[in-house]
Amino acid sequence: MPEKKQKVKKIIILLNKKYKNPKTALNYKTSHELLVATMLSAQCTDKRVNEVTKDLFKKYKKVKDYAKISAEEFEKDIRTTGFFRNKAKNIVESSKIIVEKFRSRTPDTMEKLIMLPGVARKTANIVLSEVFGKNEGIAVDTHVRRLSQRLGLSENSNPEKIEKDLMVITEKKNWKKISNLLISHGRTICTARNPKCKACTLNKDCPSASSFKN
Repeated sequence: MPEKKQKVKKIIILLNKKYKNPKTALNYKTSHELLVATMLSAQCTDKRVNEVTKDLFKKYKKVKDYAKISAEEFEKDIRTTGFFRNKAKNIVESSKIIVEKFRSRTPDTMEKLIMLPGVARKTANIVLSEVFGKNEGIAVDTHVRRLSQRLGLSENSNPEKIEKDLMVITEKKNWKKISNLLISHGRTICTARNPKCKACTLNKDCPSASSFKN
């Protein structure tokens, strides 16, 4: 365990030099917009989500706007993000709950956020850390999951188990940072296919580097 803790510290230092405190790539102005954007990002690229929300956030400006529309109508606005039926249903229902139970304010605790339809720990962690400055966990998306395994930080494949593994070996003050750094590195260097190991600043400490030719 001490080895992994030191390894994480080194990873954060090296990646921070390269990406310089990255934030979420999702565009938003309010806490609810980030919640919506993060829910749309499931199985969809941030680039595509930003293309969709550019018009979406102009059309729906308040939580009440989402709560008033039917899921069927909302589907038309988010169709290109994939899994649009479930996403539309969850976003509309979540917005109704926020209006009715939370006075139109996005919940600022993990317990309350994961009560919302379609909101799991990953989404809640992103909203809590980015908007409210709260570190209640580590957001584990596909990039964090892949890199955690490749770097030998976790042997698990389940996101919640990976999150627990990372929380044990990472200082709490760096929970948000480790997630954003791994996501940035996963997008640019340690991609799912053909990772650029020769160009990777972590290749000397990565047990998977020898498995790839690039």
